[in-house]
Amino acid sequence: MTVPSFPELTLPQMLREHAVRSPERIAVRQKDFGIWNPVSWKAYFDRAADAGHGFRALGLGDGGHVAVLSENRVEWVLAQLGAGLVGAVTIGVYPTSPANEVAYVLEHSDAEIIVCEDQEQVDKVIEVRAQLPLLKRIVVVETKGMRNYPADLVVSFAELEESGAAHRKANPDLVDSALARQGLSDIALMIYTSGSTGKPKGAMLSYGNIRAQAIAITERLALDSGATHLSYLPLCHVAEQMTTLMAPVYLGSQINFGESIRTVQEDLREVAPNMFLGVPRIWEKLHSSIHIRMLETGGFRRRLFEWAYRACEPLAEKPRNKRSVGEKLRYGVAYLLVFRALQNYIGLRRARVAMTGAAPISPKIVRFFRTIGVPLVEVYGATETSGVALGQKTEHLVPGCVGTAAAGVEARMGDHGELLVRGPTVFVGYYKNEEATAAALRDGWLHTGDVVAEEGGQFKIVDRLKDIMITAGGKNLSPSEIENTVKGSPYIKECIVIGEARKYVSALIQIDYETVGKWAEEEKIAYTNFRNLAENPAVRDLIDREIAEANAQLAQVSHIRRFHLLAKELDHDDDEVTATMKVRRSNIQKKYASEIEGLYTAA
Repeated sequence: MTVPSFPELTLPQMLREHAVRSPERIAVRQKDFGIWNPVSWKAYFDRAADAGHGFRALGLGDGGHVAVLSENRVEWVLAQLGAGLVGAVTIGVYPTSPANEVAYVLEHSDAEIIVCEDQEQVDKVIEVRAQLPLLKRIVVVETKGMRNYPADLVVSFAELEESGAAHRKANPDLVDSALARQGLSDIALMIYTSGSTGKPKGAMLSYGNIRAQAIAITERLALDSGATHLSYLPLCHVAEQMTTLMAPVYLGSQINFGESIRTVQEDLREVAPNMFLGVPRIWEKLHSSIHIRMLETGGFRRRLFEWAYRACEPLAEKPRNKRSVGEKLRYGVAYLLVFRALQNYIGLRRARVAMTGAAPISPKIVRFFRTIGVPLVEVYGATETSGVALGQKTEHLVPGCVGTAAAGVEARMGDHGELLVRGPTVFVGYYKNEEATAAALRDGWLHTGDVVAEEGGQFKIVDRLKDIMITAGGKNLSPSEIENTVKGSPYIKECIVIGEARKYVSALIQIDYETVGKWAEEEKIAYTNFRNLAENPAVRDLIDREIAEANAQLAQVSHIRRFHLLAKELDHDDDEVTATMKVRRSNIQKKYASEIEGLYTAA
């Protein structure tokens, strides 16, 4: 595909453009009570404009900051685009964040207004209200249980739109004049990093960054205005911003918001999108879900699946137009008998392209989905690159790699194999943190902190520079490579490798409760809860076999010699993982210090 040529307009300016050119085309669909309600481009613009005027009516200043604390829904994007239409900046806050993390982001970002999804999120903000001197008002989308909250502080989203419509009538030129002043160099969005090694940093993205990312992802994935997408990953993460707002608003394509994060698989089956983005945890979950179905199914069906998978696995990375007649016939039979049903089950039968990114993933899981016919490509990006910087194309898949530089992006290897990126997608800097900005942006290049290698003409992510381990014997190890090989097992949800300055590699293992539970039922092993299941000797033997299988795929020095099974799931509230479920290694190593030492005694 040739590089797309989008107008040199900002995101809000593009929204207005579609409202004028294609007013009746469907831009968004929101599922409520089982019904998909459409929103046209004109209604999208009008409601966003009303929201923007509503913010101004509540006292938002020119260039002010609006935060959003909600799961994905149409009001999220109306708040963001509404803020943009009146010259304000949006900040996303993870809805899973506890009150102290919410307080940090709101205080650090100088948020003046926050849009909350429901009473639970409003209560978090009110709990830390004393720490937020700049916060003027709270806007709530779902008003159930909100009757007795102070009216001078809390207002409903419906009231925001209503007051905004009146403000718009009284000030009909506000949006047009704000958009006339708006340029691609203006800050549009602040996305806070996950904070896996310290306090989250507010990465500032300009409208120019957003437009450049729309070009990069459109070129890399060969998207067009007919693309359909289910928005479900947190919109405060750059990956979902890229696929829900950046590309669709420039392309004029359609996005869909399901009923909740808990109904994603059902919503996927209903929408059957032709483009899909899943972080590794989503693909691991879908993989486990299929594995459970295979455990539940009869012997004949299981053998049929095993035959189809074995027959088609050699075709996983081979483009369909390069397959022989015999290979096409083999896949066609496997598709009709097995794969079509599996693709329908996960809602991806119509997917023209599917992505995995945002964190490392087991090559075994990638190969699994490619084998069953899901056109899965690996991409690499970061908040600081506004989304995708490197990506594969379906016609050139190198196992374990993340492709080449996307349109407009330059990439090269720096000292110690660090990936350096340059181009219009690279962010402006960190809000109120000049020191961190100077460390990340040097001589025009973004220092990503990721170590890469080249393989088959593509980049391969080795690990984070800071995470590379050196054993007591002086061997360099990539914990991510070991962990992701182990997590290729449907029975293992999390693996934290220990090896720095140690004589051998060990690991903390968290079982996949659902999959191991189903296995235990099949094996007629009784259990009552997570701890009881994890401590069962038969489960330990199962995990021992899975680790032995993973070790067989790794170099001798990377073999996990001993492991400890965690008796509970890692939890964001316990400060063990971030809001994006990234492991906080240092916290876990402190918390489980005695268990780790036990792995190196009497060995």
